[in-house]
Amino acid sequence: MVERNQTVVFEFLLLGFGNLHKVTILVFVLFLIIHIMALTSNFLVILLVVVNRSLHCPVYFFLSQLSLSEILFTSNIVPNMLWLILVGGGKVSVSRCISQFYLLGVPTMAQCLLVAAMSLDRQVAICKPLHYTIIMTIENQVQIVISWWLLGFTLSFIIYIFLTRLEFCGPNFINHFYCDIAPVVELSCSDTSTVELVTSLVSFPVILSPFLFISATYISILHTILKIPSTNGRQKAFSTCSSHVTIVCLYYGTLTSIYIFPPSSNSVNISKGLSLLYTLLTPLFNPLIYSLRNQDIQRAINKHFQIWRKCLSMCHL
Repeated sequence: MVERNQTVVFEFLLLGFGNLHKVTILVFVLFLIIHIMALTSNFLVILLVVVNRSLHCPVYFFLSQLSLSEILFTSNIVPNMLWLILVGGGKVSVSRCISQFYLLGVPTMAQCLLVAAMSLDRQVAICKPLHYTIIMTIENQVQIVISWWLLGFTLSFIIYIFLTRLEFCGPNFINHFYCDIAPVVELSCSDTSTVELVTSLVSFPVILSPFLFISATYISILHTILKIPSTNGRQKAFSTCSSHVTIVCLYYGTLTSIYIFPPSSNSVNISKGLSLLYTLLTPLFNPLIYSLRNQDIQRAINKHFQIWRKCLSMCHL
């Protein structure tokens, strides 16, 4: 590593999206609206799952936890991003920057594991329907969710500890709108081989392993569905998995593009665009996909909409 004979850096300068000139307010308002819609839709999913007995089943319990992780994830990134848009960039302390990555890593890891848990639920429901109530008990659901969240907190904390041991001597410019691990490690003037190795080892059980598990479960699901004699039966089985498959493709597509096969260092705008899709749009797409493609969610929304409309009409009387 190249030695840098400069003073110790205690602050980073996040460049954000640079100077947007005349479209600053437009971009700010657009991103703010998307952020509010994402938070509202994910809160709505959690509320519907809590108050509707018809949604008290494993797939929706896992979906509510996925929505919770999306809320934590986007709330950590987007408010500061909106501020950077308004001011054209801003300073952040090194400790706060590393802490932001930790708070980013926890829900990201939890999301990978929760998506895998949802695939397990679909696999048991389709391949072992007679054993579904025995395997997917409420106790097992809670144990899975608690274990996944604890694993996310623990593994992210391990990376966080190694990041806090890095020294920074300049330059201190991060051409991004949040503190991701790659640009932070790149700015370090100390040996980063250990933190890079630890990050790779930690990434395997929370990114690659869930993806391999999801692939294996859907191979099993596909094998079972193809054995169903009736066309209607096969279509019904496929429809129960369609929303989850869409979320898996969307989530792992963006995650792989950013971390597994990232754009070159010269493609800064592409990197920011993918990160923007991952941090701003994906939290909005997930609940919308389930709302638009799931009849149980649609019925729950319609039921509560009718109740609210009746309450409003009675208040006017």
